[in-house]
Amino acid sequence: MWNNQGFAKIGGDLENQRKPLYPMMAESPELRWSFVRKVYSIIAIQLIATIAVGYFVVAVPPVANFFSNSGVGIAVYILIAFVPFLTLCPLAYYYQSHPVNYILLAIFTISLAFTVGLSCAFTDEKIILQAVVLTAVVVIALTLYTFWAASRGHDFNFLGPFLFGALFVLIVFGFIQILFPLGSLSTMIYGCIGAIIFCGYIVYDTDNLIKRYSYDEFIWASVSLYLDIINLFLTLLSILRTAEDG
Repeated sequence: MWNNQGFAKIGGDLENQRKPLYPMMAESPELRWSFVRKVYSIIAIQLIATIAVGYFVVAVPPVANFFSNSGVGIAVYILIAFVPFLTLCPLAYYYQSHPVNYILLAIFTISLAFTVGLSCAFTDEKIILQAVVLTAVVVIALTLYTFWAASRGHDFNFLGPFLFGALFVLIVFGFIQILFPLGSLSTMIYGCIGAIIFCGYIVYDTDNLIKRYSYDEFIWASVSLYLDIINLFLTLLSILRTAEDG
């Protein structure tokens, strides 16, 4: 009796692994689940690397001081800040070439991690921890919701044009903030709008991960969701930091 129940449980687990992620799914569920696991494994490695590099920048004050208090450091920081964007161009061409795609992904991740670390370097540890916890909770909740919604036939592809337009406005507003600082209230509004936009992108990109990305686009899927998570963290960090400063 026990053995039959055990075999039934194993059979049920295997059946769940073969369960389609969404109705009318034409492709193999096993292949799509394998693709999803691969993407999230890469994202996990990216986040671990980001935490490690960010901790190094925060824990070693001379590093942050070099980048913020010297002309050479500021120039190097600006260069590093542009590296992720410059890396995306060759990554678009070599995303199927091994190991070049992984090398470019590593450069992209580490350079962006330095930027995140410098954003945290002069921020209270309590605020950083709050931003990390909030980001983790929001990402997990939105991911679970998107998988649940997709399994019931909901589709979020329509969000793409709206999110792109909103992101463009956010970027323009960010440049205005740099050139003409508008005060803490505007920073709070900017951060809140940014957080909402990147929450939308997490849902949108997760839906694409479930339904639309081809199996050889695992690098792009990882980059998209990783950027969503990092940008959500930075906007939440900005909100909490502004609220703390009063």
